[in-house]
Amino acid sequence: MSREDDSQRFRPTTTPEMLRRRAGLLRCLRQFFDDREFIEVETPLLSRDTVVDRHIDPVSVDCLDPSGNREVRWLQTSPEFAMKRLLAAGEQRIYQIARAFRSGERGALHNPEFTMLEWYRVGDRMKDGVDLLCDLIEHVTGRERPQRISFAVAFQSFAGVDPHRDAVDVWREAAQRLSLVIPESLGDDVDDWIDLFMVEVVEPRLRELGQVVVYDYPASQCALAQVRIDSATGVRVAERFELYLDGVEVANGYHELLDPVALASRNCAVNQQRAGDHKPPLPAESQLVAAMEAGLPPSVGVALGVDRLLMVLAGAANIDQVIAFPWDRA
Repeated sequence: MSREDDSQRFRPTTTPEMLRRRAGLLRCLRQFFDDREFIEVETPLLSRDTVVDRHIDPVSVDCLDPSGNREVRWLQTSPEFAMKRLLAAGEQRIYQIARAFRSGERGALHNPEFTMLEWYRVGDRMKDGVDLLCDLIEHVTGRERPQRISFAVAFQSFAGVDPHRDAVDVWREAAQRLSLVIPESLGDDVDDWIDLFMVEVVEPRLRELGQVVVYDYPASQCALAQVRIDSATGVRVAERFELYLDGVEVANGYHELLDPVALASRNCAVNQQRAGDHKPPLPAESQLVAAMEAGLPPSVGVALGVDRLLMVLAGAANIDQVIAFPWDRA
């Protein structure tokens, strides 16, 4: 880097106009939830707990406790765990605009530190959660209400595969038919094939639909969502949904898992997957397990990427255009 370039590194990568637009978006988001009698909450960014996910790597922080002993805490990849603890303690409608952290995530749509809007409403089923998300998008964007498409219909229509039933051989044949470049690392894990097809085939077609919510994910991708037997097909589906705006994944929602035994089992399975990926395990025990044991009420929770939403609204091609100081200048 030249000395002239280095002298400019103190400057933000966004513009004054974008900073004002960002501030306006935050006011608009808060207004939406305040008008619906949600309570804005704040929860710790540093915690003993962290979300256990195969593909999300949290940032660990070596801390001194008040007695001077060293302990590891985690910068939160999402405020999910602590917010659910508030639900278990009696809160009914809560939202939070928080900083979140994910190690190693950097690109046009990713920065290791980003802004997340997350909310929960007790008593909702998945349809209620999707309805509220669609209300929010109408309120913020002024666009048409997002349409809805099931995960199965999206894959069958755009890729000619059944994500709930087809074996690896079917995915290989479809990849050849669609002239996809198959990574050498891709093995017999159907979820890896689903991820490949989602990025290479399905998401580009979702871009053509503008605003769309994809729902009923494969049970193997349930994360912290409930799983049910679909009455029409008899297959197990995760009550999970994602919002795409112009092909960009902006929000992810769950009809929340309530069973602490299921959570412990999923955490164990995910840590086994992480071991297979040569990643360190994450803490399987958490205060969320204790909250579930005490009684976590039925709810739907949604996490929305504020930076990505602003990118779509502003027509920005890179996340650096909508945040002041990205990773390279932090």
